[in-house]
Amino acid sequence: MELRLDGKVALITGGSRGIGKAIAAMYAEAGAKVMITSRKADVCEAAAAEIGHGCQFVAGNVGNAEDAERVIDATMEQFGAVDILVNNAATNPYAGPMIDVDIPRWQKTLDVNMTAPLVWTQLAWHKHMKENGGVVINISSVGGLSTNPVLGVYDVTKAALIHMTKQLAPELGPGVRVNAICPGLVKTDFAKMLWEGDKGDQVAKAYPLDRLGEVEDIAGAALYLAADSGSWMTGQIMVLDGGGLVRFDSMGG
Repeated sequence: MELRLDGKVALITGGSRGIGKAIAAMYAEAGAKVMITSRKADVCEAAAAEIGHGCQFVAGNVGNAEDAERVIDATMEQFGAVDILVNNAATNPYAGPMIDVDIPRWQKTLDVNMTAPLVWTQLAWHKHMKENGGVVINISSVGGLSTNPVLGVYDVTKAALIHMTKQLAPELGPGVRVNAICPGLVKTDFAKMLWEGDKGDQVAKAYPLDRLGEVEDIAGAALYLAADSGSWMTGQIMVLDGGGLVRFDSMGG
């Protein structure tokens, strides 16, 4: 079954690299008109050129509400719609026990990973989706479903994004579907400290599917959710983690 997005307009935050860029590329190949955004204009420009298919970009800080509105407005002006919003951008400025996090880095993580997805969704809703329908896809993390000794702050925000997804789904239905994807460890620059060197091999061996995720794994799920194939799915969480959550631990069977 070929999944198509012909005639749809998709906006992807954090779309200049990693998972966001892969989603943008797959959407563009499926016929969507694509707008990407991230902080650095030169990086966005290079990514848009690589994606092709008429992909456009507007640089902006995802955690800044004024930038968010500017990007949404530019998308509406360029393409006349925001049919699909992918809240992909995230930050992780702190690694360590949550009890020791300093408030500035705690606040930055909340601003980008929790508040920003709400702000962008609000803007897309009021400027287009409320009257025309649409799809919102939140890129959360499998970390939002468990605990971690060094990624607790990041994981708390991703757990909140999962609940935000569930809360917004009935609020915005039936016209707008809201779902989330929870990746496990994917080989991106953002997660490089977790997989570079031998660390990635060790994690992969613990996964039943014996490999780390690739950005295309996540992009394929995002395409399914955005296309008509996902038309009866809302408020749900897709876990793509190579089986990490169901693996046998050393104390079990």
